[in-house]
Amino acid sequence: MENNKIRIGITQGDINGVGYEVILKTFAEPAMLDLCTPIIYGSPKVAAYHRKSLDLNTNFSIINSAAEASNNKLSVVNCSDDEVKVEFAKPDLEAGKAALAALEKAIEEYNEGLIDVIVTAPINKNTIQCEDFPFPGHTEYIEQRLGDGSKSLMILMRDDLRVALVTGHIPVRDIASSITKELIEEKIAILNNSLKVDFGIGAPRIAVLALNPHAGDDGLIGSEEQEIIIPAIEEMSKRGVFCYGPYPADGFMGSGNFAHFDGILAMYHDQGLAPFKTLAMEEGVNYTAGLPIVRTSPAHGTAYDIAGKGVANEDSFRQAIYVAMDVHRNRINDAVAHAHPLRKQYYEKRDDSDKLKLDSIENDL
Repeated sequence: MENNKIRIGITQGDINGVGYEVILKTFAEPAMLDLCTPIIYGSPKVAAYHRKSLDLNTNFSIINSAAEASNNKLSVVNCSDDEVKVEFAKPDLEAGKAALAALEKAIEEYNEGLIDVIVTAPINKNTIQCEDFPFPGHTEYIEQRLGDGSKSLMILMRDDLRVALVTGHIPVRDIASSITKELIEEKIAILNNSLKVDFGIGAPRIAVLALNPHAGDDGLIGSEEQEIIIPAIEEMSKRGVFCYGPYPADGFMGSGNFAHFDGILAMYHDQGLAPFKTLAMEEGVNYTAGLPIVRTSPAHGTAYDIAGKGVANEDSFRQAIYVAMDVHRNRINDAVAHAHPLRKQYYEKRDDSDKLKLDSIENDL
């Protein structure tokens, strides 16, 4: 396998949705193959069925492992010997099994060092549920499999608009009781580090949204702001993080104030994602921050309503590829920059002369 390009592992997702359509449309453009080496984890037969049904001309090679992938080619690794029937727009347990098999194979080969990053096509969260996948989505599953003890953070992004979530896929009735000062501090820390390392922002500015309408109106509409959110912001500010708020979510997004920040931390899923998808649905990317692995996905779901019609827009998936490559490079650059830090230096005044001291000579002051 040639290693001069970033190796993108792509999971097929739900075969009855638009996953294969946006994948094949993305790599129908030859320039994409100049940027990376894409490897689909799925089924060559299913890929061929989608290609024919949607009248697409994207070519691909069939391989047994990413170790056989070649530059300038789209490759498909067969992840299951079972025959799976494609039925566009239909939730199906067999399709869920096929999606999980592809995800597991991609993770296996990532652990073997055969791919550099993973980009996941959308899954049906119901049909994929089983003993091996008791999770509400990709994010939680990948954290458990590849987190190595680290905590993940879901970030929805497009260009400089980045919206992260304190709580993710949980029922609305559980949101308030799930939000703690410690959890907010944890998420702010992950977001701050990701903005620095993954996106190369030296001193990121983070906006924290309130939980209650009008930021609680000084306790009139809720006490979470005064008792939990503000103390968390103050604590992280003491640690040198530039975080501000809490801002009432409606006015903050509606007024365009989000443009003044590098990252936004919302308290719950729809609070952050509803305005984000209104502003950036077509090119939005879901990025899983905080983990050793770089994983992205398009911001949309399986889109059953248009599956098999050939009208799915591939822009979000293409952007997911771009973000995965950018973050991978930024992490490499950050590691190189911090590999050989300069020793601390200080001057000691002696007899009207300055003498340079290095910390290798004696302990740091």
